[in-house]
Formats: sequence, C-alpha cells, structure tokens
Amino acid sequence: MDEMRAREVLTAAGTSGEAELLALGENAVFAVGDLVVKVGRDAVRNPELRARAEREVAVARWLAGSGVPAVRAAEPTARLVAGHPVTVWHRLPDAVRPAEPLDVARLLTLVHALPAPEGFTLPRRELLGGVERWLRLAGDVIDPADADYLRERRDGFAAAAAALVPRLTPGPIHGDALPRNVHVGPDGPVLVDLETFSSDLREHDLVVLALSRDRYGLDAAAYDAFTTAYGWDVREWDGCSVLRGARETASCAWVAQHAPANPKALVEFRRRVASLRDNDPEVRWYPF
Repeated sequence: MDEMRAREVLTAAGTSGEAELLALGENAVFAVGDLVVKVGRDAVRNPELRARAEREVAVARWLAGSGVPAVRAAEPTARLVAGHPVTVWHRLPDAVRPAEPLDVARLLTLVHALPAPEGFTLPRRELLGGVERWLRLAGDVIDPADADYLRERRDGFAAAAAALVPRLTPGPIHGDALPRNVHVGPDGPVLVDLETFSSDLREHDLVVLALSRDRYGLDAAAYDAFTTAYGWDVREWDGCSVLRGARETASCAWVAQHAPANPKALVEFRRRVASLRDNDPEVRWYPF
C-alpha cells in the first residue's frame, strides 16, 4: 500500500483535518489533530488483517483495564473502509527522550505477569507466518534460490520451535519488544504497536533484544541493563538459538518485500541472506 492509497482510505473514513504521515510500513499511520489513525493493508485479499486490527483495539482495552501503560484506542473497534481496516488512537504527548532497552524490560515485566485476557483470545506468535507473503511481494527482484533458501529455513525453524521446552511460563507477550515500540512521554514509558500481541513463549519477547545486540549494534551495556531489569538473560536458555534463527529468517523475508521499490532494501536483503548462508552470526545488519 502506498501513501496515495492510504490517504484515499483516510478520506473515505471521514477524517477531517490535515493528516501528517508518521509511518508507512505494514500500516500507514497518520496524525490528525489529537488523534492517530492507522490504515491497514487490503483486508479483502488478506482477511486476517481485519481480525488483527480488531484484536489490537481489544488488547488496548485489556491493557488499560490491567494497568499496563500502553497506547489507548479512541474508537471501540476497527472499521473496514474501502476494504482496509482503520483504527483510531489517542495521540501520545511528544517524547521526552528516546526509549531504551531498560524501558522495554520494565514494561515486559508487567505484561509477562498478566494472565490470559477474558473476552477474546490471543493467537500464537506466528513469527514466520508472513514469510511467504513477503517473498511473493518481492517477486523476481530477488534471486529465486534465496527465496527457496528462506522457505527451507522457515520450515525447519517452525518445526524446531514447536518442540521447544520453555524456561518461562507461556502467556501474553508483546511479540515485537523493541525500543521503537515504546514511547517515553512525560508520564513515563508506554507500549505502542500492539498488533503483534500473542499468547506464546515469553522467550519470544526476550530474543528480540538478544538479536539486536548481536546483529544490529545494540550496546552491550544497554543489553545488560535490560537483562538485569528483567531478571534473566534468554541467551542462557538452550532454545534461544532456535527463536533467534526464526526471527532472522522472518527479518530477511520482511526486507525482501521492499526490494522492488527500493534498491537499498535489495542490498540489505542480500547482505542478510549471505550472512545466514555463511553461518556468520556477527555480520552487522541494518534496520530498515
């Protein structure tokens, strides 16, 4: 979905006022006055996207009732507008500083203490579920051998993940626990981007920053602050390499979808796949 199409949906939704594009990725995110409007991809072709948007609003309501600092929905449910799911949120105050891994740890401690929500069901964390769609969006811009290689990795890590024995009690997780998904306002850190909330191995949330340390240049001291605040380093767990491998596979495929329109994405995709083929865990990856 491009910005022009997203703005057409925004107009069809009856949004009034000037809309500032904040982000364009899995969703188009616009600031409109004191609200934020998220426009999802085409839900006619991908019916699960509407259910995901509706669940994100339900998660926000559940977190509010549970006392977990998180973004709050401004409308009670998602709307389907011109075939796209649309959700409306209260706009957060301007950030007072960038979020840090320590902030993530403190919020995860609250989330990981929660029992399953009542009134709706959280899905499993389908980390590898988007791989096929992202590779198809990449088309013939990427080497078919690389696409097949990632499909093979996906299948192998999916089977390995299903057999893992967790160290922590499974339950609600954020699903993409990175500092970019935390906003630090005047009242402290709050969780944002709730659409990946799931019920699965708690270790999923911890592997995210372990991979950031190893692949994306996260400072070792910042990672140590994260593990100290949380109370455990997931790298001590035998299953860490499996969840890490699954996340690396998904991250490669996610970048691939941007390759047809962005040469830099193709370069990054090739870098990532080459490092996996070479079994080199120290090659630096760059956020995209």
